[in-house]
Amino acid sequence: MARSPSFICQSCGAIYSRWQGKCDACGGWNTLAQEAASAPVAGARGGGRGSGTGKGRVFALEGLKGASEEAPRVASGIAELDRVTGGGFVPGSVILIGGDPGIGKSTLLTQACAALARRGARVAYISGEEAVAQVRLRAERLGLADAQVGLAAETNVEDIVATLTDGAPPHLAVIDSIQTMWSSAVEAAPGTVTQVRGSAQSLIRFAKTTGTTVILVGHVTKDGQIAGPRVVEHMVDAVVSFEGDSGHHFRILRAVKNRFGPTDEIGVFEMTGRGLSEVANPSALFLAGRDLSAPGTAVFAGMEGTRPLLVEIQALVAPSSLGTPRRAVVGWDPARLSMVLAVLEARGGLKLGSHDVYLNVAGGLRISEPAADLAAAAALVSSLAGAPLSPETVYFGEVGLSGAIRPVAQAPARLKEAGKLGFARAVAPASLKDAPDTPPVALEGLGHIADLVATVAARRPPARDGASANR
Repeated sequence: MARSPSFICQSCGAIYSRWQGKCDACGGWNTLAQEAASAPVAGARGGGRGSGTGKGRVFALEGLKGASEEAPRVASGIAELDRVTGGGFVPGSVILIGGDPGIGKSTLLTQACAALARRGARVAYISGEEAVAQVRLRAERLGLADAQVGLAAETNVEDIVATLTDGAPPHLAVIDSIQTMWSSAVEAAPGTVTQVRGSAQSLIRFAKTTGTTVILVGHVTKDGQIAGPRVVEHMVDAVVSFEGDSGHHFRILRAVKNRFGPTDEIGVFEMTGRGLSEVANPSALFLAGRDLSAPGTAVFAGMEGTRPLLVEIQALVAPSSLGTPRRAVVGWDPARLSMVLAVLEARGGLKLGSHDVYLNVAGGLRISEPAADLAAAAALVSSLAGAPLSPETVYFGEVGLSGAIRPVAQAPARLKEAGKLGFARAVAPASLKDAPDTPPVALEGLGHIADLVATVAARRPPARDGASANR
């Protein structure tokens, strides 16, 4: 009996029997495309006992208690990449890496393949978007042409699996990209949700049966999300995002999901003419070239995974000639900025309703933790009052809607990083619980946002040439 076609959302993979303008699952408009119904998985058994379609295999169940060994690791030779993956590649694992076009995904993976190959590992790089000559040109530009990496330009998954299983399977296989792969067992066009899901399943099955680490490169949408069904992210062992701004030479490799290591861990790279180079001390790099005497800048002592990271937050508050003032933010959550502005106005006594507000995280880094509230508030107050903050001070703390400054986790690591980079003072919540008895820097505790406003206002220089000191 012929299978009836279905309409599948190209963003989330939801299936509908008829076309409609909006996907009810993800809310996307005009994302439904007609595809043939998915064919059954080759070699799949029938249902269980009593289903009438076959007899399943009985397997043994084990208890929670028992000896467990840590998964073995294969170090890639790139320290920042190993940090993000949790200490190296786990044999048989599947990693999905996404990033904007031109951000450097292929460059990073080419360097990782060459580093592994030079250590004697068997490596295969399968490109579905570039010809072999193009990959060779990139390797020559990076000075990696002598590495023994197997190259191929192929998109058929069955051919790829047959080639990789012919002889000893490789230790690492890179598939660039999963959106270009197609399987003859799936009745759908390449790049559709059905093909992406079927191709990923075949490659995951290959990785689990042979012990090969497979890295899948995924396209991203205009919102920065990995394109294709979310089910692919659930199928793989790790999801890594390669972030960066084309206007900056910094690149951030961030672990979004990792079954064999910590999440939200980051690796920092710098794009150079010879490829991506590791940044061992990213805090010093992000703080390089900052203006120590300008108002509206504050240094935030943050945490990215297990790594403390110091970054400069810049703010500009200027009178607005518009009925609705501008609110622009780069590198931080706009909703978080609106909340901090509301707290400063309601609890701190500042008048910001007639001012344009611009906030920027220097260096192209994106911050997501609430501990940046206090640093952002300090930069905003400093810009409004025209009072430069102390260049030897770092800030961290969460601001509540009541104006209270709440404690944040991992304060000792933040303070240690600040002391290592030469900072002498840290402004933090007064109720900090896990601060060391002898902190490496002088610790000043604040309990309310009004205390921050008063402290910064006290640094305001006197008005000159008849200018009003009231901002």
